[in-house]
Order: sequence, then structure tokens, then C-alpha cells
Amino acid sequence: MNDDTAPEGPVARLHRDLPPGRVLTDPDATARYAHDEAEWAPRGTPLAVVRPYTAEEVRQVVVICRDAGVPVVPRGAGTGLSGGANAVDGCVVLSTETMTAIKEVDPVERLAVVEPGVVNETLRTACAERGLWYPPDPASAPWSTIGGNVATNAGGLCCVKYGVTRDYVLGLQFVTADGDLVRVGRRTAKGVAGYDLTGLLVGSEGTLGVITEVTVRLRPRREPEHTVAGYFSSIVDAGRAVAAVAAAGLTPSALELVDRYCLRAVDAWKHMGLSTEAEVVLLGRTDAPGAAGEREAEEMRRCFEEGGATYAVRSTDQTEADALFDARRLAYPALERLGPVLTEDICVPRAAVPEMLGRVHAIAERHETLIANIAHAGDGNLHPLLITPPGDEAARARAQAAFHEIIAEALELGGTVTGEHGVGLLKREGLSDEVGPRVLALNRAVKDALDPRHLFNPGKVVAYAR
Repeated sequence: MNDDTAPEGPVARLHRDLPPGRVLTDPDATARYAHDEAEWAPRGTPLAVVRPYTAEEVRQVVVICRDAGVPVVPRGAGTGLSGGANAVDGCVVLSTETMTAIKEVDPVERLAVVEPGVVNETLRTACAERGLWYPPDPASAPWSTIGGNVATNAGGLCCVKYGVTRDYVLGLQFVTADGDLVRVGRRTAKGVAGYDLTGLLVGSEGTLGVITEVTVRLRPRREPEHTVAGYFSSIVDAGRAVAAVAAAGLTPSALELVDRYCLRAVDAWKHMGLSTEAEVVLLGRTDAPGAAGEREAEEMRRCFEEGGATYAVRSTDQTEADALFDARRLAYPALERLGPVLTEDICVPRAAVPEMLGRVHAIAERHETLIANIAHAGDGNLHPLLITPPGDEAARARAQAAFHEIIAEALELGGTVTGEHGVGLLKREGLSDEVGPRVLALNRAVKDALDPRHLFNPGKVVAYAR
């Protein structure tokens, strides 16, 4: 059905109906669009890559693919870590990277309207110029796009206090599987009309529609943050400090964990002069204004000591504090330089963080696998990073066994298989284990209703075969 040798095959129609330069078919050009950053996830070979510039062009692509029975795999910047944007054989990869307009920033209604290819950090900068703030800030904020953030319901460093992407998406424009361009959501502060289709689309990983425009909620620019750094001799002690912060009733604006493997990798790459003497560093921030912020910072420092910090201090050097948080953001690409990285994205109750970190350590020893750790520790979102030497298949097999064991342990502690990266390809089995067959059937019913031909991103998230 998708035989491109026919006179009006799908690629011929794409070339005919779209402006020049939109369609890529050269294998060297399409190869880099065939996968995201989940190096261990399977990938196929796309029939073509299309880079539309307008919502109408997106609609045309979907209609052509619908008529030809060709799967559509939506893609943003390709920074995902679950294989959610990976091509399947014979698909059209629809990249929204060229849809980069910030259409509106409204300081009165505190909202922005953007196209999906806008980079997260670009939007945050544009908002800051108007005294506003867009809170969702994944570690990939300098590179990832709003469309991709919406597709995966991305979190980030400050979501412990301010929530994830879904909390800021007011409305969406998207193309349906029938090729209709529709709007859902609102621009008002409140609105409860009908089912929450906007919330349903957020986190759907391109399986229900292709997003062409996003309306997001903004907040006023916040106060400068106070930073607290704690140094620990064990990862379990750092976990105890996280639990102590939660037990004290504190809500930090960030609470991040970085272990020495990550710090060493970043320093070897960027030569930032980072201290790598401690086993683990815990980085906390509070943006409470005035004296309240001073009190919260001091209480957080006390919690770090209570958890077993060998040294805990409130930073008075903003440059040094920013360097530590920059190291947190750079940890994943720095570790990639050492070998293939298999990334976890589990989330457990905050009280279970020490126990889960201890289990990760035991799993690493049991499977003889190097596991580095970074975490949005304040909300229990842990990112164990399993690293193997290039070309070592035995090490890769051990790491994959460790990967599945970590997921099982997280579920046993009442956690979830993904806090922000999405299910994609890597977590499909874990999703089944987490939600069970009846809830999985409900998910599949939604997919069948909105995409009965299974046109969008087939095989991802709620795959029909294991």
C-alpha cells in the first residue's frame, strides 16, 4: 500500500503538494531523524522526513499519509530518552523543528502562544524580557522543544514546587488522524467545558495527534534563589536528607542529586573545576522572598546535616552555585562520552527515596554494572544511568537486566516507571506491569477512538503486542 513506485505514491504526493525543501529522502539526511537520544531503543528506516513550516502543511502531510496508509512519527528536537520519536520502517517522520514562532506573550493574561519547534530556553528568555516566567525546565531546556516537552509531559529541576508541563498547558492546536486541524483547551484562567482533551494530549507522545500550536500559562518572574549544597559519603545518606526535607514540610524550588561519577564526567569534559571528593552532592534551592527564603535555606541546610552530610553550606557565591546546577544539566551528555548509556526515569514516593537509592546501589553490584545517579530528588524522580563499555555485549546484557530490576523495585515501593521521559519503546513492558491489563485496555480504547488506523507513532506507549 505504501509502494512508492506508483505514479502517485506518498513521497511523490509530498513533493507535489508541499513547497520545495520540505521533504528529505536521501538516506544520509534522513538517518539522523530516525531516532532520539535513547541509544538502546530499536529504530526503523523512514520512507521520508518532512519538515513543515505551517499547521496547514502538517495537515497536508497527515492527509497524504492517511490516504496511503503510511505511519506518521512526530518528532521535535530528538532529545527524548525513551525511543518515543524513533522511526518505524516505511514511516514518514514529521519534524516540527522548523515551526519556531513565538506568536504571543500576553503579560495581562499571563500566557504565551508558541509553535511546537520553539526551544524551551528560547521561550523562557522571551518571557523573562516581559517580567514573566515559564516554569517547566527539563535538564534539556537549552535544546528540547516545547512540542517535545508537551508530548512527553516533561518535568525538570523546579517541578518539585511548580509542577510539570501539563500544569502549564492551557490549550493546543493539533491535527487529528482524519486530517482535521482542531483546537482544544482555552485562554481563560478557568474552564471546565467537556472532557479535558488538552490534558489527554499532553504526555501522549505523538500517538493521538500532531501538535501544531501550544498555549501555555505563565507566572510572574520570581525572586532570586538561595542555594544550599550538601556533600555526602553515601548515596543512601543523601536520600535520607531528601526525606528529611520533605518531613520538615519544606517545598524547595529545586532539590537535585548528582553523584561523583557524573561530576567527574562533567569536569573531564568541561573543565569546570568541580569538587569530586564527595560520593554524592545534594543541591537545594529556595525562592521564597525575603526573610522566609533565608529561613528555608537554613532549615534545608539543617536537614542535609540531619541526613548525614559530611559538609553542608549555604552558597554565597552565585557563580559557584550556578556551576553546580550547570553540571547537573550536563551530566547525561557528559556520561554519553564514556559509552552507551541506558537511562532510567523511575519515580517513587519521597519517603522511599533512601530505600530506592540503596536498592539501585545493590543492583549495580549484583549485575556488575556501573550506575551513575542524578535525580530530581525532591519529588522522588530518580535517573539511574547505566553505562557500558562500547562494544561489550556481555556488559550490555547485564545492564539490561539491571534496568528491568530497577523498574520492578520502583513498582514494589509504590512508584512509577516514568516520571517525565515517557514510555516510548523502553518502558512499554513496565507500563503493562504498572497499570495492569484493564487500565491498559482503557488506554488502548482511547488510542483506537482517536487514531483508529494506528497512523500516529505506531508501536509506542500502548503497543498491541509484547
